[in-house]
Amino acid sequence: LALWGILMTSSICLRQTDLKALIAYSSVSHMGLVTAAIIVQTPWGLTGAMTLMIAHGLTSSALFALANTNYERTHTRTLLLVRGLQLVFPLMSTWWLLTNLTNMAMPPTINLLGELFIISTLFNWSSLTIVITGIGTLITATYSLYMLLMTQRGSISTQFQLLSPTHTREHLILVLHLLPLGLLTTKPALISGLFT
Repeated sequence: LALWGILMTSSICLRQTDLKALIAYSSVSHMGLVTAAIIVQTPWGLTGAMTLMIAHGLTSSALFALANTNYERTHTRTLLLVRGLQLVFPLMSTWWLLTNLTNMAMPPTINLLGELFIISTLFNWSSLTIVITGIGTLITATYSLYMLLMTQRGSISTQFQLLSPTHTREHLILVLHLLPLGLLTTKPALISGLFT
């Protein structure tokens, strides 16, 4: 049921028009993977679950901070209306790229380590789970790229004439999210040593 939930919530993410709802459903999808790992009750599964919970908590929170930064300037969360922000906020576009790559569990992020632990555990439990987790991972990559492209690429809407510049506090918030992720990537034993 947890793996089926991954497919359902990931599929819902592909149809979202609201940025905040898209990020929220992506969290539900990732927590389906965590739930499946906890139910299997193996040391690798629990290690992967703990790793992914911490990593995704930081990643998802950073995505919500980025969505709020967009909302404070555009006063809308509709994806079709907030296009082309890369032209206006190039540094913020870099934060979007890094956070989305982390959300997709790109190497060498700690998210990848958590997902590999969980996928290995589920495959060891039942080899058929590789099909569902593989499709779920593919859909996760698809909606993460969709979110990145919809917010950053394209031509900016003509209704946004004067967009206020980004503030140092917004960049500091993102540094405080991604720096721990980077540190955990360099020393994953801080988390993974708990159950193994």
